Amino acid sequence: MRNSTHVIPFRVQFRAGLSLFEQVVYASKKAMVAGQLRPGDTFPSVRALSKELKINPNTAAKIVAHLVNEGLLETRPGVGTVVAALPDSTRKERLQLLGQEIEEIVVEAKRLGIDLDEMLDSMKDHWKRLTREDMTGNKPTDGGRRER
Repeated sequence: MRNSTHVIPFRVQFRAGLSLFEQVVYASKKAMVAGQLRPGDTFPSVRALSKELKINPNTAAKIVAHLVNEGLLETRPGVGTVVAALPDSTRKERLQLLGQEIEEIVVEAKRLGIDLDEMLDSMKDHWKRLTREDMTGNKPTDGGRRER
C-alpha cells in the first residue's frame, strides 16, 4: 500500500532537457501565483519533495533553499516551511523582477521571427489559460493576496 501522508500541492510534469531543479521551482512558483499555495500554507518538507517527486534529497533541499532566498517561502520555528506573504512593493518594482525573463522571451521571439502582436496574443492566451486553471479550484485567482 502506498503511503499518501505527503501530498505535493502542485503538479510537476518532468520534461527532458530541463533540470529537475528548475522544473520544480517553476511548478512551485506557478502554484503560488495560481493561488494553489497561499501565504501561510505549509510547503512540503525536503523529505516529502524528495519522496513524492522521486528526486534526490539534495536537489529538494536546494529547491527549498532557493525559494526561501527568493522570499517566496519562510521557515517558522515549530511550523516548518510556509509560503511567505507577498512583499509590499510598487508596480514598477514588481515588473523589474521580470526584466531578465521578459528580455529572454523577446530575444527568442525575434529569433523565431515572431512579431510583437503575435507575441502579445500568445501571452494573453497563456494568461487566460492560467487564469482558467486557477478557477478550477476554490482558491482565489489573485495569487492569494485576498484577505482571509
